[in-house]
Amino acid sequence: MVKLVRFVGLIIQSILIEFLHVFGLLAFLLAAALVYTSFSASSEAKEPSQLLSAAPGASYDMTGRVVRGSVRRNGDSLRFRVVDRDGGSESLPVTYSGTVPDPFRGGREIVLTGEVENGVFVGEPDTLVTKCPSKFTTSSDG
Repeated sequence: MVKLVRFVGLIIQSILIEFLHVFGLLAFLLAAALVYTSFSASSEAKEPSQLLSAAPGASYDMTGRVVRGSVRRNGDSLRFRVVDRDGGSESLPVTYSGTVPDPFRGGREIVLTGEVENGVFVGEPDTLVTKCPSKFTTSSDG
């Protein structure tokens, strides 16, 4: 009887060890998948100079500086032009409909998600983010 109890105990112990191995492997695979999706889902924002010749139909995150004096409102629609953040590029026309952040104006840096259609960046609704100027920079926002 003692041998039977010892035998059953060894079987249970081996089953528990196998379960822990499988559980550990599953935990590792889940962690690896989480890391992979978090890094592969992020994409670097493109500047207007990179989007001037972009393929139509693809979605992009665009970052740039709104050209002063280019902002035009027409009902719920907004039209403006954006240049690279350093200001040294040809401007890209933008159309946008959606929530406009309070600090949005010419000269401010923005991030906007959208597509390029016929040479115009068409922003997706409610994806416009205005970067506020840092109080530690020396350039004025005017």
